[in-house]
Amino acid sequence: MSGGSLDVVGTGIRAVAQVTAEARRRIEAADLVLYATDTVTARWIERLNPRAESLDRLYAPGEPRRVTYERTVARILEAVRQGRRVCAAYYGHPGVFVYATHASLRLARAEGYPARMLPAVSASDSLFADLGVDPGHRGCQSHEATDFLSHHTVFDPAVPLILWQVGIIGDWGYGGRPNRTGRRMLLEKLLPAYGPEHEVVLYQAAQYAACPFLVARFPLRRLEAVPGDPYCTLCVPPTGASRPDRGVAARLGLTLPEE
Repeated sequence: MSGGSLDVVGTGIRAVAQVTAEARRRIEAADLVLYATDTVTARWIERLNPRAESLDRLYAPGEPRRVTYERTVARILEAVRQGRRVCAAYYGHPGVFVYATHASLRLARAEGYPARMLPAVSASDSLFADLGVDPGHRGCQSHEATDFLSHHTVFDPAVPLILWQVGIIGDWGYGGRPNRTGRRMLLEKLLPAYGPEHEVVLYQAAQYAACPFLVARFPLRRLEAVPGDPYCTLCVPPTGASRPDRGVAARLGLTLPEE
């Protein structure tokens, strides 16, 4: 077997500023860097390693995402099989909302090539910091919006709910097509649990260090009317405290405060 290998790294949410030292070393040392990231970070990668190639050419507007993903996997594995040390660099965290990275790692490992993923700053990390959401306090529910609607998803209103890509519900292609019908259906699913006046947050992380994150707070009933980036995130705060299980608490030796 040849000496090919695969490192999958993330470039963080804020261009260049959140690239880890470990990820940078992998980018610099690679025989080939295949990247899918923002323009500023792309130029930085090309300066860091001239043996860099954009994966953007594999994306086609209107084409089903799965077709593009499989084409991307094929390109990554092609380079690994040629005996090259390949670094696949993706915007954000390379393991979050990135089918191609997981599929490439599985294939490379199955064929006997060294392959690993390095952690990075994700959109959820930015949200926790910017909105002050602590997933360790009450837990956290996180769903892709289309998946949340198209399955019998059970959710708890007493736990923070995060819904990703609420602007492109039902869109399996590329281009960020706004979907008013999707927003309406989402509203219909959330209203019985939260009520029309419950305040929700539409959020978009800052892509550049000099730019602020974007946030809009409004009552749930206005969900259809409030504009936002197609890839924005909806954060639904809890309606109140979750109900404690005093029997379980007693068995654990815990004393819970009275409600």
